[in-house]
Amino acid sequence: MKPFPDCGEMPLGIYPLVDRAEKLVTLFENGISTAQLRIKDLVGDALRAEIALAIKLAEQFKARLFINDAWQEAIALGAYGVHLGQEDCEALSEKDWLKLRSSDIRLGISTHTQSEMTFALSVKPSYIAIGPVFETQSKMLDYETTGLSCLSQWVTKVKIPVVAIGGIDDDKLSKVVETGVEGVAMIGAVQVSNTDPRIDVEKLKHLVTVFETSWQGKAHD
Repeated sequence: MKPFPDCGEMPLGIYPLVDRAEKLVTLFENGISTAQLRIKDLVGDALRAEIALAIKLAEQFKARLFINDAWQEAIALGAYGVHLGQEDCEALSEKDWLKLRSSDIRLGISTHTQSEMTFALSVKPSYIAIGPVFETQSKMLDYETTGLSCLSQWVTKVKIPVVAIGGIDDDKLSKVVETGVEGVAMIGAVQVSNTDPRIDVEKLKHLVTVFETSWQGKAHD
């Protein structure tokens, strides 16, 4: 089985999740090279318009953009990548998987347990997301938290990039990166308001710096 394309040599880094394309601008302007567009309240033309704008912005800033769930729209509009949860994967038919793979789009898959990781790795995605690492208020899940020790063990067993997600704030960021993950997905710590797309730029720059410093330190261990 042919693997999905890789994400390049640069680590995915701080990986914000946003629900509107306009929120990507400040992120990309201030050091973010990877992001995910996760929209749950739009369908049809409105959804396609947001995805199209997000793709345009990512291309403008030469950033890696993953579209959550809406894989058909992502393929049709020429997205860099798509991210699927376990339920999304289960809903795909064999024909859907063939279409995904033949499109040469990059694929990320969420995992929460060893069995989910085993399934995800069998698909040969571009990366897997593991979590929740810590307790999180952004999403209710029926899963135990991974914790740093277990995360570190899983990372060493996986030969593709791992993105850590769940309850990770600036105080915990260094320790998470030190496990060897190539990306850290953030929602609450990089919050962008629906009424004001601006964010705390200094905090964002700090997070990017912490990731890069911790990553370089891990690379030289």
